[in-house]
Amino acid sequence: MSTHIASANVKLKRAYEPAAADDGTRVLIDRLWPRGVSKDDAALDLWLKDLAPSTELRKWFGHDPARWGEFQDRYADEVHQQPEAFKQLRDLAQKGPVTLVYSAHDEEHNDAVVLRSLLLGRGKPG
Repeated sequence: MSTHIASANVKLKRAYEPAAADDGTRVLIDRLWPRGVSKDDAALDLWLKDLAPSTELRKWFGHDPARWGEFQDRYADEVHQQPEAFKQLRDLAQKGPVTLVYSAHDEEHNDAVVLRSLLLGRGKPG
């Protein structure tokens, strides 16, 4: 069986956007629950807190684009320290569509972007 994951199988969506039929398995990848979002509205299938950036890393990054490169490296190191959770997510993405749900406002500089890249075997994004 191939370990390749099609890029179309891993989507990103903010927790504040409505769920859609083509989202597939919806996985929250933040350590904290998105502010103001009910469990029903989130329509999540899974919450993988262990794959979220550590509190220390999240606070250090502070969504500062100047720290983006180093954040990607540090976060990738943290993800690799959670092999069971990462494998669980990879397995889901190999079977069908997965949407990584996150709450960050910055859609280009967040943990979901890094995690998607890691799942697709690309290393650091862009």
